[in-house]
Parts: sequence; structure tokens; C-alpha cells
Amino acid sequence: MNREILNDYKEKDDKILLAQVLDKIEMCEKRGKIEYTDFLDLAQIELVQKFINKIRIDNYMSFGGFEQAERKIFVIYPEKFNSSIVKKNLSNIIQIVRIELPDDLKGKYTHRDYLGAVIKLGVKREKVGDIIVDNDGADIIVDKDISKFLVENLGGLTRFSKSTISVQSIENLRPVEIKKKEREIIVSSLRLDNVISELARCSRNKALDIINMERVFVNFQCETKKTKQIKSGDMITIRGKGRFFIKELVGQTRSGRVIIKIEKFV
Repeated sequence: MNREILNDYKEKDDKILLAQVLDKIEMCEKRGKIEYTDFLDLAQIELVQKFINKIRIDNYMSFGGFEQAERKIFVIYPEKFNSSIVKKNLSNIIQIVRIELPDDLKGKYTHRDYLGAVIKLGVKREKVGDIIVDNDGADIIVDKDISKFLVENLGGLTRFSKSTISVQSIENLRPVEIKKKEREIIVSSLRLDNVISELARCSRNKALDIINMERVFVNFQCETKKTKQIKSGDMITIRGKGRFFIKELVGQTRSGRVIIKIEKFV
């Protein structure tokens, strides 16, 4: 595999990540076995996807446990395999750590509480996928190599000392209920920076900072062009703020400002 292509990338972190992906590809070709990356965030997923397209690799898939997952791994498999065979092996790659809360703690913990507990145990973020939170507990999607460790140690934390903690197959992931909250925003124009300012409830200068920090994704693609025009049907993700669907351009106010109906995923 020609590694000179990595010279096209300026950011050190990007080069490190893509070099790791190349390692996986080369090991897959050499050993004839399935290889996979750590869990990647939206920006990393976009970077790796474009890279794989660039080097024309076809025998791969991305997977996070469910279709709308924000954190996913890339699975590289030998050409002799087909995707259906690989899908059957996904349960050998990622698993669920299920936390079932006692009655007196139901509804008490949020995504932050569960993630904080995992990180407190020294687990690296890249070993953890999405966390599906419900009233009675949570399903934490993880690399299978750390599932046993988490089951043995999460119960040692005070908040989960009375909880039932188990390893589950990824096929048993609890149903992911997509909850949305609808509201309207009013913007001076459909430029990205104006829309981000309203969605994130911040000043336009702060919105520009968020965009420049590569925290904004439009239709799951990182977007840093502040003048990009947003349209009905766009999905906007702001890391740290949430995901928003541009449902409808309702109309204009008397002063010419645009009224947008949006749905926030909660």
C-alpha cells in the first residue's frame, strides 16, 4: 500500500488516524481476516470515508449498532468474503454492556452519567460507541474487548452498586426511540452561520467559532463554509449541542426574516 497519499493531509491527527486505517487494510490483505477500527466520531467518519473512497477500497462497511448511530467503526474484510458473512460476525466485534437500574434510581441518570462512569474506569472514548439511555437504564455499545472489564467494574461505582450489569449481543440492543421536539426559529438569511446561531442559541460570533472548530455537520458532512445555504430537508448536527432537522421553510416575517420549522432530536 502506497503511503505517500498520507502526505496530502496536513493535520497530524488526521495522518495518524488514516495511517491506522491503512494498517488495518494491509493486515486484512496479509492475514485474510476481518480487521476493524476503533469507534469514530462524525468528523472522523467523514475523513475515513473520503479516504477509503480515494484509495478505492470496496470491501468494507461502517457499523455502529443501529442505523442512526453517531459513533461507528469501519470493518475491513477480505475480498473473498461478502457483506452478509461480515454482518454475521459483527457480534464478535462489538457488544452491549447493559445497565439495569433498581426501581429507586429509574429515570435518575443521563447519557453524561453513563459515559462519565465508563471514562472514570480508565476506558478510552474510542472504545465506546453510542449509549442508548432509557428510564430503567442504558445499553452501552462497546468494543467486545472491554465488555467483560466494564461488567466487572461498573458495579464497583457507587451509582451502579445496586444495578444489574450484563453483556448482551449487539442483536439485543434495546429499541432506539428517536424523540423529536419541534419549534420555530427566525433567521435573517439561510446562511449556515445564521442558522447555527439560532440552533445553538448563541451569538453569531460564537456560531462562527463553532463552525471553524469543525463541530458542524450538514447531512453528516463536516461543513466549515459559513455562507453555505441551508434548505428544507437538511440534517444539521452540532457537536455538543445536538442534531436538528430542517423540516420546513414556513415563510417570512414582515421585515423579510425567514421562519424555519425545525425538529430537534432529544
